[in-house]
Amino acid sequence: MYLRPSAPEAATRFLSFVNASPTPFHAVHNAAIHLEKAGFRKIREKDEWETVVQPGGKYYFTRNQAALVAFTLPHNWTHGSGLSIVATHVDSPNLKVRPVSKRTKSGYLQVGVETYGGGIWHSWLDRDLSVAGRIVVTDKSGNYTSKLVKVDRPILRIPTVAIHLDRDVNNQLIFNQETQFIPILGLIEKQLNGQKEKESNDAGTASATQDNHHAALLELLANELSITSEEIQDFELSLYDTQPATLGGINNEFIFSPRMDNLVSSFCAVEALAQYSPTPSFPPNEGNVNCIALFNHEEIGSVSTSGAESSLIPSLLNRLSPTPSTLAQSITRSFLISADMGHAIHPSYTSKHEDNHKPLMNAGVVVKTNAKQRYASDAITSFIVKQLAARKGGKVQEYEVRNDMACGSTVGPMLSKIGIRTVDVGNAMLSMHSIRETAGSHDVQNAVDLFTSFFEGFAEVDKQLAID
Repeated sequence: MYLRPSAPEAATRFLSFVNASPTPFHAVHNAAIHLEKAGFRKIREKDEWETVVQPGGKYYFTRNQAALVAFTLPHNWTHGSGLSIVATHVDSPNLKVRPVSKRTKSGYLQVGVETYGGGIWHSWLDRDLSVAGRIVVTDKSGNYTSKLVKVDRPILRIPTVAIHLDRDVNNQLIFNQETQFIPILGLIEKQLNGQKEKESNDAGTASATQDNHHAALLELLANELSITSEEIQDFELSLYDTQPATLGGINNEFIFSPRMDNLVSSFCAVEALAQYSPTPSFPPNEGNVNCIALFNHEEIGSVSTSGAESSLIPSLLNRLSPTPSTLAQSITRSFLISADMGHAIHPSYTSKHEDNHKPLMNAGVVVKTNAKQRYASDAITSFIVKQLAARKGGKVQEYEVRNDMACGSTVGPMLSKIGIRTVDVGNAMLSMHSIRETAGSHDVQNAVDLFTSFFEGFAEVDKQLAID
């Protein structure tokens, strides 16, 4: 009798997180819920922190619903203490609904979309798609608020052309993203009733939300929020695949899921910080402030107010160490793990990897190095991570790109400009930036263990290291 293999617990928890987080707004919201259950207190950037932030406390704040920073203060915390930061991002390549999305053609209701990030766009064809994001609404008092929405059923599809109509379709992975990549929402009702309706590919100069989008779409969104469509003032919506993430492989060794780049790292960072509890045994200034930073817009350069090049980390450093002297001390004592998914060796494309740098899934966290500093790792920061992984019995793999291939990048190099020692790591995966990616189910716990060891033991490892 065949026995179903057991599911790794951490991977199962990740499935719940990623299925509930189709957009960065949802990922930040769900991370905040998890942190609050672990005793974290929400604070706001616009408030004074002096009487609120205290030694031994747990705090988090968000920016624009799209980025989150959380931190715990040791019991002997003073100004000038370093920060132990795990930095990730919560955005992934997707299709965003245009500000004027109303389109019709050949009897079909269509929704105009814009590509975001470097997606493997052909993987979005013939998928059961829906929309999620945030909606600005007004209430009966005339006040405005932003509410999250997630339509849980398939409403959109980007159909391919039948092979009978295009015998070369299997050779055409490249297509026009403006004219051949338009989702269909439904059929024009008047066409179904035999009445002729003028076709239009744009909404002219209409500025009102009700004029810019199909009434059927607005009504659907309104029903999800139990409001009227007239209460919708604006929205920021993305398309997502409604097929849930799941464990796969003969022994449940894989995760098949959207958005694992980079929600795996984000989930693991939240888990590690929520699970870790500081103790009063840290000597003054030796126990770092443990911190996670979940950024937005990494896939398009991190240049927004919620991206890694924003003021989020510099502002936190300044508020926790408000004088030039203590700020300089804090930066010197800090360490940042830039956590972003990495490339596992592909059995059909082994030549895409350098011969001695072929990471495997479920074989430990990958340290990413690049001599051109597209990754921020160096010998010192890599050594520290390896020491921290060993404290939990973890393994570390090495990755460096081939000389004849371009190297991607992460939030690490831009954050290292602050002066913080930085290392780039990630879990190995396949099909990065596809609508359905593949990663190792046991690597979720591997990353949680590394980040937990970082929060527990960095000060001790750093104390034994003499460089400058």
